[in-house]
Amino acid sequence: MENTYHLDPVLLSDLKSGRETYWANDKLKPFSPLESQEMIEAEQLLSRFASYLKEVFPETRKTNGIIESSVQNLPNMQISLQDYYGTTIPGKLMLKCDNELPIAGSIKARGGIYEVLKIAESLAMKHNMIRKTDDYSVMADKKFIDFFSQFSIAVGSTGNLALSIGTMGAALGFKVTVHMSREAKQWKKDLLRKKGVLVVEHEKDFSYAVEEGRKQCTSNPNCFFIDDENSKDLFMGYAVSALRLQKQFEKEGIKVDQEHPLIVYLPCGVGGGPGGVTYGLKHVFGEHVHCYLAEPVNSPCMLLGLSTGRHENISVGDIGLSNQTETDGLAVGRPSALAGKMVGEFLNGVYTVSDENLFKMLALLHDSENITLEPSALAGMYGPALPQVQNHLESMPESSGRLNQAIHLVWATGGNLVPSFIMKEYITRGENLL
Repeated sequence: MENTYHLDPVLLSDLKSGRETYWANDKLKPFSPLESQEMIEAEQLLSRFASYLKEVFPETRKTNGIIESSVQNLPNMQISLQDYYGTTIPGKLMLKCDNELPIAGSIKARGGIYEVLKIAESLAMKHNMIRKTDDYSVMADKKFIDFFSQFSIAVGSTGNLALSIGTMGAALGFKVTVHMSREAKQWKKDLLRKKGVLVVEHEKDFSYAVEEGRKQCTSNPNCFFIDDENSKDLFMGYAVSALRLQKQFEKEGIKVDQEHPLIVYLPCGVGGGPGGVTYGLKHVFGEHVHCYLAEPVNSPCMLLGLSTGRHENISVGDIGLSNQTETDGLAVGRPSALAGKMVGEFLNGVYTVSDENLFKMLALLHDSENITLEPSALAGMYGPALPQVQNHLESMPESSGRLNQAIHLVWATGGNLVPSFIMKEYITRGENLL
C-alpha cells in the first residue's frame, strides 16, 4: 500500500502493527526561557480562588488552597526498571505526583478546575457580585450557588477531565453534564453521579463524546462548553504546573541548568495536558528541559499528528489502528487541534508503549516504592528505560555527556481516586505478567 502519510516507512509499519516505537522530532528548535503572561494570569486566578478552595475542599487546607503535588525520588523503582528491562538509567529518577492532586486526583485537576473557576469569576464579575480584590471564599455562600445554578457546563471526556470539571462545577452550583466515551471506567461515572453530575454514556469514542458536549451548548447562551480538543484556558491551567515545579526544585536545591538537564516524560491522550505542561516547562527552563510524550500502541494520535504535520486532520483509524487500550485517559484517536501546534517545536519526541508493559510497571512501582498509579499514568515510566530516548539525548548538544547529572521526571497523571479493589486487580494483573 502506498505511504500517503509522509512517514518513514519503518515508522509507519511499526505503528500499523501495534509495535512499540519511537519518533524523534526533527522540528525541535532551541528555546530560551520566556515569561508567558497567560501562564502568570492563570496562576494569579488560582491564587485568588485559594480561600474558596480551602473553604469548600478541606483536603486543600494543608497547601493553603493551592492545588499542587509533590515530587518524589524513586531510587528503588530506578533499580527495578534497570533490572527488569536490562538497561541503565543515568541520573536520578523522580516522580511528579499528580496522582495525589487534591479534588480530582489527576493532572486534569489543574486545567479543568482552572477553566471552571475562570468561567465562575467571569460571570460573578459581569454581574457585579465580586471584585478581584475580594475574599473569594464568599463564593461558597448560598447566593452564589443559586446564581451559578442558572448556568450549565458541558464536557466530553474519557474520565479524568470529567472528574475535575464535574467536581468543581457541581460544588460551585453549575448544572454539569459530562458526555463519557465508551472507554470511561464505570467507577468514574458512578463517582460523578454521586456528586450530582449528569453523566451521558456513549458507545463511541472520545471525539464523538466531545462533539456531543459541543452540540449541547450550541443553542444555549447559558451553557459553557469546555473543549478538551481546543481550549486555550485548559492548556494554560496545565502550564501553571511549570511555575510551581520551579519553586519546588529551588526549595529542594535541585538544579536545572546546562550541566543538570531535566528530562520529563508525559502520558498523552488528546494532548492538552502534556502539551500545556511542556509549554510551561520550556518557558521556565528553556533548552535545559527535554520533554517526551508517551502513548499507547493502539492510540498514538499525537505521534501521528506531529510526525505528519496534519495534527487534528489525521486519526489512528486512518492507519488501521483500533484505539482500544486499557488506558482510558489515553484512548484518543485524533489529537488536539491546539496542543500539537502550540508545542510542535518544543517536544523532543514521542514513544509508544504496550498495555502489557504499563501493567508490568504498575506492579513494579507498587512492589518497589508502594506507590499506586492507574495504568495510563505509567506510560511516562517507560521513557527513562528506552535506549532510543537515551540515544536521542546523547545526540543533542544540550544534553550529550550530561545524563549522569540529569533528573528523569516521570509525570504521574492519576491514580489516587481508583477504588482499592480495582487497584488490587491492576497490581495482580501486572504481577502475573512479570
